[in-house]
Formats: sequence, C-alpha cells, structure tokens
Amino acid sequence: MQSKGGKGRGDWPRRVGVFLRRPEALASLPAVTLLGYWLGGETVLIMLAVGLPILFAVTSLGFAPGASRRLGGARQQGSVSGLSLRPAAIDMLDNALATRAETGCTTGCIVLQFDDADVVLQRHGRAAEAEVLIRSAERVCGALRGDDMVAQLGEGGLAVVLSPVRRLDLETMVQIAARLQAAVSPAISVGAARLYVTCSVGFCLADRVTEATGLALLDAAQVAADEARHHGPGAIRAWAPDMARTRADRDAIRANLESALDSGQIRPWFQPQICTDTGRISGFEALARWHHPERGVLPPSEFLPAIDEAGLSDRLGEVILYQSLQAVVHWDKEGFDVPNVAVNFSLSELRNPRLVEKLKWELDRFNLAPNRLTVEVLETVIADTANDVVVANIAALADLGCGVDLDDFGTGHASITSIRRFAVQRLKVDRSFVTRVDEDREQQKMVAAILSLADRMGLDTLAEGVETPAEHAMLAQLGCRHVQGFGIGRPMPLEATGEWIAKAHARIGATPLIGLRAR
Repeated sequence: MQSKGGKGRGDWPRRVGVFLRRPEALASLPAVTLLGYWLGGETVLIMLAVGLPILFAVTSLGFAPGASRRLGGARQQGSVSGLSLRPAAIDMLDNALATRAETGCTTGCIVLQFDDADVVLQRHGRAAEAEVLIRSAERVCGALRGDDMVAQLGEGGLAVVLSPVRRLDLETMVQIAARLQAAVSPAISVGAARLYVTCSVGFCLADRVTEATGLALLDAAQVAADEARHHGPGAIRAWAPDMARTRADRDAIRANLESALDSGQIRPWFQPQICTDTGRISGFEALARWHHPERGVLPPSEFLPAIDEAGLSDRLGEVILYQSLQAVVHWDKEGFDVPNVAVNFSLSELRNPRLVEKLKWELDRFNLAPNRLTVEVLETVIADTANDVVVANIAALADLGCGVDLDDFGTGHASITSIRRFAVQRLKVDRSFVTRVDEDREQQKMVAAILSLADRMGLDTLAEGVETPAEHAMLAQLGCRHVQGFGIGRPMPLEATGEWIAKAHARIGATPLIGLRAR
C-alpha cells in the first residue's frame, strides 16, 4: 500500500486510470472516436469501441474505491476484510507530512467510532459486529477518492488518511465527515436483523498538531473522535489542544463509577407508593443512590449524567434490578405485604433483544412471580422511539405478567396510539401537575383530564411528587388510584423500610384532610 507520492512502475494502471477519469479526458472521448474513424475508417472505430472499455477495466484495478490500495493493500492487513492496520495509516501520514514543503500539499486524518458498537456485539454476536464493520468500511471506501486510505483501528474504529491536496480546511473536513456518516447510515442486513449504524467522527488537520508526525496526527484525530462519541450519537468534532485533558478527566470519573458499581457504593433506596382507596402499600420504587466515601449520599442528579456519558447505564440497571429483587425477598421473609417493586429501565436496556429472557432468569433466580416487578419507562422513550425491539420487549414484559408504568406522563408528548402500542398498564402523573393541585384549579383540570383519559383507556394511575396531605386528599377525590412523594415517604435504604412499613400499617384508616381548597 503506497502513499500518493509512490512512483513505482507497478502503479501505472492507477495513474492511467486517474488520468482517464479526469473531466477533460472524458470530454475528449467523442472527438478521439471521430478522429479515429476519420484516420482509419471502420477498422479503427471498432478497435476503439473494443479497446477503450478494456483499458478502463484494466486501469480500474488500480483505481477502484474498494481496491487493494485501501482494502487489502501490500502492507500489514487487519483481520476484517483485509483492512490495513494502524501502522500503515501512520506510514502514509508520515510520508505526506515529510513531503509537505516539497509538494506544497497537506493532509488530514479522520477517525470514525461506531455508536453502540458494544450493543451490537452484546446482542448479535462477534460475527455480526465483524459484518457491520466490513459493510461500513466498504461504504466509507466508496465515498472517498482512490488515493485515500481506510485502516482498521482497535475496538472497531476506522481511520481515514486523506491523500495530500493543495488546500484542505476545516469546512472541507466537516463536509467529508458528514459524507462518511451518510454513507454508513443505510440499514445493514445481518441474518434476519436490519441494523442501522451511526458513527461519531473526529478529525485533525496536519497543520493543527504541534508535532509533525503521523502518530501525533492519528492520535489527535482519535481524541477528537472520542470527544465526538461522548457528545453523540452522530457528532462531529475537530481536534483541539484541551481535548486530551477533558478525556483524562472523563476517564477518571468513569473509573470511579465502575469502582462504585462493583463495590456496592451505588445501590437502590426505596420510595413507597400507597393506594388512595385503602391507604395500603401498593409498592416501592427503586431509586439509585451513591454512597460516596468522601461526599456522603449523592442523589441521582449528581451522577446519572456521568453514568450515561460513561456508557454504564446497562451496568447500573443490572445492579439496581438485582438489589431490588433482593429487597422483595427480604420483605417477604419479614412478613411485610409489599406487592411489587418498580425499577426504571433505560432506553439502552429496552433495546436489548434478550431483555425478557434476562428478566425471566432473574425472577426465577429469586423465585419471584413476574407481577412482583414493575418496569418503569419514561414517556420520552415512548414518544421518540420507533424501535420495534423496544415495542416488542415492553409488550413481552406485559404478557409475562410484569407491570408497565409510563413515567413522567404529560411531559413527553406520547400519543394515545403510542400508549396502546407499548402495552402501558399505568400512567404516572408527572409532579409538575401535582404541585399545589389542592389550590390551583387549572392544575385540577389538567389532572382530571389525565385521569379521565386513563379511565377511558382502562389504565391505572399513580401521581408522583405528592408533598402535602392536602395534595394527597385532592388527588384521591379526583380519582387517582395511587400516590407517591415526600408527603408519603422519602426514599430510604432497605434497612429503614421495615420501620416505615410498620408505621404505615398503624396509620391505615386515617383519612387525610384537605387544606386550602380551590375556589
């Protein structure tokens, strides 16, 4: 695999192919054909008609986008479809940088990181991951020039080395990056599945790095790609000097989070939910808390964004689910009547084709019936997703016997059709509609409308964010079946739930009084 400056004799087909495909050469073909007929008659005309296609075919072997120049070149090749490896990309960059002063040409490096590559591996296996990489690499090659190189990087990424050109600026690089993203975006068929691939792209221009080496340029593009993936999916970032420090800080946070998950520092606290008709406990919701060794107990708002950014949402979900089912077993052993525990499921978890199988295994592991688990799904997930896997998973969980709660209802613009399509069983009225519902008539109208909709659709209801006895009482009068919030009980560690349950049983029968009434 040579750089553009290579002058070996074996490179003549590519150079002839480059010339023949220039616009001026193509435009002159009719004139050449006419001149041949004028000079040699029909014999020369036939020779041109037969010879030119053959010449194009021969020269295409050295020019085609998918040729060995970029896929399966003479240098080191990767394990996937003959893609060149990182050293070949560095060599080509070194050659381009070394000849900049002589040729007046510059280069750039682009790195593509596939979004959710780990998800493809987990759900579809190593063969599917390799197939996605092969098909994507072919598409990337098809969107580039014949002299550009595509190389395989570790962890499934691709590096693109642009052959030297006289002018290459930031705007051009962004346009190339967007073209490569568009090239890989069509669905890829892997067995019976159709996978949609997106990639985050980082790039660096040759004149931006302080050290004029191929390694420095490739590393800078890799750092930019990591930053793009952090802001993805589908983000594009140009390398900047402060990116390395940002990545180091993020890696340190991720390491702390992984340690916290593995050591049990992050675990669920439980907030009670009660029935407005009977006052009895209808369940607990599991809410993650980080027992930080230096900062104390941290609420989700202080670490969940970092969990998402670090790609640890699935790992957090596993930890919370396991400990929540453990809590149900604990309550049963203590003789407490707790019907179920509600666990929030992220979009990445709901995308897992093996989610139902996994939950069945977990429930069997603890010898629990499916109705002891309620799956909470954000309304934004239902409103924004068209993923058939998510739809099928939620429907299968409902068929299994698990409860399905639509969380934060009223804030994500989920349609009635979506609610039916996703087999939702209970609407959780968002706290924004509950605040001051005992005083504000507009709030009462909004909540009444939601409750009426739920009733007509045969859905149960739960209001979250209830903070006062007056709000509790008004919601009960409006017909909301269940309530949850600081006015009922704050989230608490498992060891504190026994005392709260005992006190709640002692209070059954007491009716909350309505305070200030709306006029």
